[in-house]
Amino acid sequence: MARIGVISFSDGRDYVHDGIREFIATTEDKLVDRLTAAGHEVVRGKEIVATNTGASAVARQVAAAGVDLTVFHYAVWAFPHFTMLAAGATPGPLLLLSNIDPVQPGMVGMLAGGGALDQIGREHTRLWGDPDERALIDKIGVQATASAAVAALRGSTFGRIGGRPMGMNTAVANTDQWQSVFGVDVEEIDQWEIVRRSELADQKEVTRAREWLETNAAGVHYDGKKLTPELLERQIRSYLAMRELIDEWNLDFSGIKGQPEMTQYFATMDIVEAFLNDPYDWNGPKETHVCATEADMDGALTMQLLKHIARTPVLFADVRHYHADRDIWDLCNSGQHATWYAARSDDPLENLGKVHFYPEVFFFPAGGASVHHLAAPGQMTLARLTRRGGNYRMHLMLGDFETYDDETNTQLMRQSTFEWPHAFARLDAKADDFLSRFGANHIHAVPGDRRAEVRAACELLGVELDEFTRG
Repeated sequence: MARIGVISFSDGRDYVHDGIREFIATTEDKLVDRLTAAGHEVVRGKEIVATNTGASAVARQVAAAGVDLTVFHYAVWAFPHFTMLAAGATPGPLLLLSNIDPVQPGMVGMLAGGGALDQIGREHTRLWGDPDERALIDKIGVQATASAAVAALRGSTFGRIGGRPMGMNTAVANTDQWQSVFGVDVEEIDQWEIVRRSELADQKEVTRAREWLETNAAGVHYDGKKLTPELLERQIRSYLAMRELIDEWNLDFSGIKGQPEMTQYFATMDIVEAFLNDPYDWNGPKETHVCATEADMDGALTMQLLKHIARTPVLFADVRHYHADRDIWDLCNSGQHATWYAARSDDPLENLGKVHFYPEVFFFPAGGASVHHLAAPGQMTLARLTRRGGNYRMHLMLGDFETYDDETNTQLMRQSTFEWPHAFARLDAKADDFLSRFGANHIHAVPGDRRAEVRAACELLGVELDEFTRG
């Protein structure tokens, strides 16, 4: 959850403030209690703002706590210049919140303060209602989560391992624009570092990892050519090499070019990408590390934003095929789906029990294991940052992952590339509209309906929202 600052404002006349101080404090107590019960950490202003000096001092105190969102709370009429002074000392996102008490004109105070902020061009969000209404607390949570996600991007570093893959322009972004819009730096690292460091990996851990996969997966299907224990170990070594690079260069998220050099002459990065995106590996639970195949920069950036919003692994896939007879899409890409999506279980073994490691297909002569599974059913939010005329936009839609009987699942998967991971998605988008407007070959997803948080994040970032619906 997020860290939320709460600052309450009052009337600047001493005799009025003295008469309403207790009412403001009681209302603030209820707001803080409800936000805390919803799982947020709340930082309260050290006092109710009733003077100009207090406005600046309290705002600096709350800002110093590193809050993701600051709520300006209006339980009563408040002098508008207090809002202006507090906003001047608040560097992050603002939410103005008023009560709906007919006796105390908090709504008037919010409108007066908000109008003054509008006059100077200070962006903010406004909400109103009773803190006892769960819908209001949820709306505040949406703004706070989006603010936290955007703040987490700023100052982060993306590790770009390799360059543009196979002429894929949509996988490459302008690093100056990334810094300007998102506050993200890019560290360029050659793929040779994976090759070089993989040779230095600890053989004991490599062996233990291979045996863990052989024991716990639904199957490791060695064929003596494209998939051997040695090739699987090479992929595991590559994973350990990437973990070293992540730690050494302090990478927050990354992408690996892979094609064509690694996939033709070394090994595919499927194991690497799947387990970096997973919340576990053979050493136990771990933090997920967003890693995009084909070094897809905007794809990785979308995934990192979704990760901070949903706090789950994020799916990466090609928009591979549309089954018009069923109105479903096969979202499929070599190795990229985290194994967590096989069952979306907190138990790694339950997920791995649905995962097969097959020999790579003819596209990848270097061989290695392809990470095959079918994503578990459930509601999903699907999104993708793309650019139009140099400006960022966020494609956004709701959908559902579906599964069928075993025979149907297999028959559908074999219509594309069976050995790769699949997700059968029924999208809240018309096929003609989607194919006419969607600006990339890759798409990303997280469980549940997180559209409200994505919308709020786009507003904070100044990114155009391009939402798909069936309407």
